[in-house]
Amino acid sequence: MIGGLRTTSRYLLAGASVIGLLAIGAPEARAQNMQEIQAQIDQMQATIKALQKQVQDAKAQASAANATAADAAAKGSDIDLKVAWKGAPQFSSADGKKWSFKIRGRVEAEYENIDQDTAVTTYPDVSATQLRRARLGVEGVAWYDVKYILEVDFANDVVAVKDAYLQYQGVKIGDTPLYFRAGNFRTPNSFELLTSELFVDTVERAAFVNSWQLDRQIGFQISYWTDHWGLAAGIFGDRFNAANNPQPLFPGFTGDEDVTFAARATVAPINRQVNGVNQVLHFGASVRTRDIGDDQPLLQYTQRGADFNLANNVINTGRIGKEDTFWGLETAALWGPFSLQGEYAHLDVDLPTSTLIGANPPGPNQVSTADNPFVSATGVRTPSPEYNGWYVTGTWFFGGHKNYNKEGKWDRPTIDNPMRWNEGKGWGGLELVGKYDVLNMSDSSFNNAGGCQPTRLFPNLAVSTTSAGSSIAASSLGLCGEQRTWIIGVNWYLNDYVRLMFDYAQADLSGYPLTNLSGSPATSLALDGPVTIAGFDGGTIRGFTARAQIDW
Repeated sequence: MIGGLRTTSRYLLAGASVIGLLAIGAPEARAQNMQEIQAQIDQMQATIKALQKQVQDAKAQASAANATAADAAAKGSDIDLKVAWKGAPQFSSADGKKWSFKIRGRVEAEYENIDQDTAVTTYPDVSATQLRRARLGVEGVAWYDVKYILEVDFANDVVAVKDAYLQYQGVKIGDTPLYFRAGNFRTPNSFELLTSELFVDTVERAAFVNSWQLDRQIGFQISYWTDHWGLAAGIFGDRFNAANNPQPLFPGFTGDEDVTFAARATVAPINRQVNGVNQVLHFGASVRTRDIGDDQPLLQYTQRGADFNLANNVINTGRIGKEDTFWGLETAALWGPFSLQGEYAHLDVDLPTSTLIGANPPGPNQVSTADNPFVSATGVRTPSPEYNGWYVTGTWFFGGHKNYNKEGKWDRPTIDNPMRWNEGKGWGGLELVGKYDVLNMSDSSFNNAGGCQPTRLFPNLAVSTTSAGSSIAASSLGLCGEQRTWIIGVNWYLNDYVRLMFDYAQADLSGYPLTNLSGSPATSLALDGPVTIAGFDGGTIRGFTARAQIDW
């Protein structure tokens, strides 16, 4: 018992000793722990301050970046940039509206084979290649409202400015812009003229477009286009090259240049897409009047055989016009893969009335003048001629379809399955074309009065007729005649930007004035009476053209 108490007492004493020791060591432990905690708190506070500084620095950097970006956007620097592909890279502002810049161009290489060697024309056959067009330029928008285009043609080592203009489009009627254009561009005439040659169905445009010089001129135009109607009107001077290389009648002096007024109105009562099918019905009319400057050569009208670019001129009026007035009517229809279009055009030519005119053809340096051949010694005037032309074109598209531009012309077609041979798919689109084109430059009253001036022929010989069993030849003929041309073509679009073309054409010639061969220098025969030839009547021009074309 006593031993057990002693043992218990020892345990109690030991426990008390331990408690005492713990009681003595607790303040020291607490102090040490407090120091560690305070150190940790100090470290955390330092870390927080460092983080706060980093946050402040980041905010300052972000604010500076935002300010820089805003300033860059305001100044249009390369930070405000978007790149898109539209046949070629197009660079623009991020919103796609403030400004844009794109390099544009096209290359068209051709081969022509033409049979001109008839008993009437004696012109040689043609088998030749040419670089029909090779253009490079830029286009874009500057500060929302100013469109610009500059394009230069380098084909066949000849530099010629084509489209070169500025267009302001910041004025609107409702939601539709009113366009103010100044520079070198096509006059607002003819559906086929205003359709880019990239999208014209045949290799060349209608004969009246080329013969009557419907083309680009330097001028100013106002236009307004909606989905269903449009108007355009302008005043123009010479073509760009003529305006920059004037050829006055007197050397060292430049006077009046040609002045042209032109206007066009269109209406498209149907212009819609139903279940993916384009449906268009278009009507239009246009007019153009020209008055040449007092020191400029008279107007001349020519046309190549069968509408081929490398054929010889089979129609040539010589220089006859002091003024002329063109007016034309046009219509076009598009229904899915099928299209039909046609135009009728009329030209009134006013002959000069002054006593003296520029020599026909002009002499060296345009200096020489000549008596007016259209006024006789007794004062009788040759009647002014009237000419006309028209065409009808039909097409059928397989694997794609045409598109109509609200400015009243065909636009870039859509190809459903572009050719991608590297991926083993796509064959492009095929377009079948048929066209009948008529140019009538034979005015009977003008021709019968001797108004059609004889034109020197190449190669300076034309078999004409026979008299007393001998052939009679002449080196000059009156070539104010008529040409009727059939064209059958196939266009293969590999994709939206590459096209291969093949046209076969045949033209029949008629309506030429009678040229008197009696006493011709090419004839030494004693003739019993007058011997005449009706120009190229009965002549036929036929051949084909193949073209490879790409644009961007």
